[in-house]
Amino acid sequence: MTTPGNHSEPEQFRTAVESMSSASVRPEIVVGPIRPPQRLAPYSYAVGAEVKHVASDIVREFSEGDAFGRLILLYDPNGDEAWNGIFRLVSYIQADVDAALAEDPLLPEVAWSWLRDALDSRTSEYTALGGTVTATTSVRYGDIAGPPKAHQLEMRASWTPQTLNLKPQVEAFCEVLEYAAGLPPIGVTSINGRFRTQ
Repeated sequence: MTTPGNHSEPEQFRTAVESMSSASVRPEIVVGPIRPPQRLAPYSYAVGAEVKHVASDIVREFSEGDAFGRLILLYDPNGDEAWNGIFRLVSYIQADVDAALAEDPLLPEVAWSWLRDALDSRTSEYTALGGTVTATTSVRYGDIAGPPKAHQLEMRASWTPQTLNLKPQVEAFCEVLEYAAGLPPIGVTSINGRFRTQ
């Protein structure tokens, strides 16, 4: 596993990792380093992001919260033909949604537009964006804890950054998590009190 800040890492990779840690996000979203996947690239780094609850500021790799995600930076100094570059960002977001939203046939298209718009509003320095959006409904039977039905939105996406400054792209990722979690606009307090705003 690559250790961020290790001087044996290529300078380009270290610079990109440092830029990821400088991202500014909403106070309701906690971002921190997590263990990156192995064997996907010679160098990798990953952050986890979670919509925090009032009682906890902990970022877990696999959250049980309402919305969480992972953003993984892959780096191959020799380049990768499939990436069309030497870097690749791979993202995953999962969020609980209400039944009405989960059953909306336009949800995948709208959720994908969140990502495109969030990236485009911050940077033009990326290419080869692709991914999937899935809305699921799980029904529980028998002696199993949890609500009878649960609805989730999952987004998997990846793209090739064409810059070492990944701060805007981390912020775009967190904006999508914000939308998926249903956070109110900054300065607006949720009626049900689930989220706090600063």
